[in-house]
Amino acid sequence: MSRIAIYLIAVFAILAGAGCTQEQQNKISRNIQNWTGTNGVLEIYAGNTLVRRFLKIDKLSTAMGTDDGSPRPYRFGYGVLDENLNFQVDPGEKKVYFEFSDYSTSYVFFESPR
Repeated sequence: MSRIAIYLIAVFAILAGAGCTQEQQNKISRNIQNWTGTNGVLEIYAGNTLVRRFLKIDKLSTAMGTDDGSPRPYRFGYGVLDENLNFQVDPGEKKVYFEFSDYSTSYVFFESPR
């Protein structure tokens, strides 16, 4: 993407955001992140112990009911399972689908610092 296109998108976003409520601005920001990706990291904890780490996650999604469209109490996504918890994708570590419950899981999702 050219620098001019990026500049025009940024200007448009600023102008559009100026007339929006906070919730509308948050939705716009999430849509931009869905388009560009976040390179996120998800860490799953059992008590105080880190038990799973997923790398290179574009986004986490909330499951929605098929018939009623209501949000379900779990999240899902795709990411590389960091089997040895060394914060890097090693040979043999593959992208996998994952789910986790809102009720039984402590988790932290953040943008990768690397």
